[in-house]
Amino acid sequence: MARRCKVAIVGAGTAGLAALAVVRRSTEDFVIVNDGPYGTTCARVGCMPSKALIEVAKRVHHRASFPGMGITGGERLAADVPAVLRRVRGIRDDLVRGVLKLTDGLGERSIAGRARLAGPQALEVNGQRIEAERIILATGSRPVVPKPWQALGERLLTTDGLFEQPDLPRRLAVIGLGAVGAEMAQALARLGLEVNAFDALERVAGLTDPEVNDAVLAVLRADLAGVHLGAPAELAAEGAAVRVRAGGASMLADKVLVALGRRPNLDELGLETLGVALDRRGMPPFDPTTMQIAGMPVFIAGDADGHAPVLHEAADDGWIAGANTLRDAPECYERRTRLGIVFTDPNVAVVGRAFAELVRDEAAIGEARLERQSRLRMSDEDRGVIRVYAERASGRLIGAELFAPGGEHLAHLLALAVQQRLTLAQLLRLPYYHPTLEEALRSALRAAAKQVAGAGGPDLAGCEPPAAAALG
Repeated sequence: MARRCKVAIVGAGTAGLAALAVVRRSTEDFVIVNDGPYGTTCARVGCMPSKALIEVAKRVHHRASFPGMGITGGERLAADVPAVLRRVRGIRDDLVRGVLKLTDGLGERSIAGRARLAGPQALEVNGQRIEAERIILATGSRPVVPKPWQALGERLLTTDGLFEQPDLPRRLAVIGLGAVGAEMAQALARLGLEVNAFDALERVAGLTDPEVNDAVLAVLRADLAGVHLGAPAELAAEGAAVRVRAGGASMLADKVLVALGRRPNLDELGLETLGVALDRRGMPPFDPTTMQIAGMPVFIAGDADGHAPVLHEAADDGWIAGANTLRDAPECYERRTRLGIVFTDPNVAVVGRAFAELVRDEAAIGEARLERQSRLRMSDEDRGVIRVYAERASGRLIGAELFAPGGEHLAHLLALAVQQRLTLAQLLRLPYYHPTLEEALRSALRAAAKQVAGAGGPDLAGCEPPAAAALG
């Protein structure tokens, strides 16, 4: 006999839990099904443990600036990698425990098992049929590992297993220099490993602006044993090690960290039972403003939809999907301004429209180089570049790419400005305290304003005429 409920949520990651929180406000008639470990990708193997590792690496690395500051003895500082990894796991485990509380106490409404669709209003889980008025697919993603490489076994790592290692070997290859690859390659090199990084592309960390990309590569090349771009990597076992070749480069690695992105968990989900055409990735058509699949009582959310695989977007996906399962007709929601941050040191960020998306003749581009920037010189961090993009016709800020210390904070300020449709003139009328990094942002905004008619004058607004004639 089939089990019936109002809402069935497949997946207990960030998106699934966000959907659950919304659904529970209106009904307890739901089930949540999860295949694999609970605790969300972010808390277990993603953003949180990686940042714990990065923070240690940043502190160790900055000992190089001590002599210039008059501090001696820094050369004796070193990272105890096993101790660092134990600390990362301790922080990770504490965060996961907090997440697990969200599904504790659900009893029979929480089901561990792999769900498969049996049409737009039915699931099969552990041999049981569940019929639901609405279904949310929030099945997450998994690391991409080319099938021929899987024969390398334990010599191959992904972030799903990186933080479980009791120690790390001296020689490491990182394949892929997107957000995760760039972060981990730099951090592990700064912890004392001999790291070579490879990417088939010439651009790294999700950047499209060549000026920002060049600035990032200069820092990565200084930190890593080698950065090899423009050719796909080939891996082959060589004794207990792995031979990595790409273009003319060749090196032996004790282990290889594969950071080629993540693939939505859609295979074997039964999407074909929905009767809709799937694209080449196996993705059904859906509306990102409602999360609804092809007008059916089925919604997709989080990494499973491949739309914007970052936590805040996954949480929004889940919230929208959860809210719309409770309505007779789904409601559209305007999505937030694009915000992507890579926690290299300095930070990389892409906000709003990227450089590659600009119509060059219609865009004003402002740049500020951070070498010898006054505030950053105090901490020996004066490196990087900020590039902002605006409409020439209106002066409205539309995007930015940057590589800057504290860039994670500048990126939020820029995202606010883009989302609020502020112009360069409006932004330049804001106060900029001295000495701060924000003064460099002002320099970039000023450079862009010179390309906008009527926007290159004084930053200060003129006084309005007095409201009372007697004061005129």
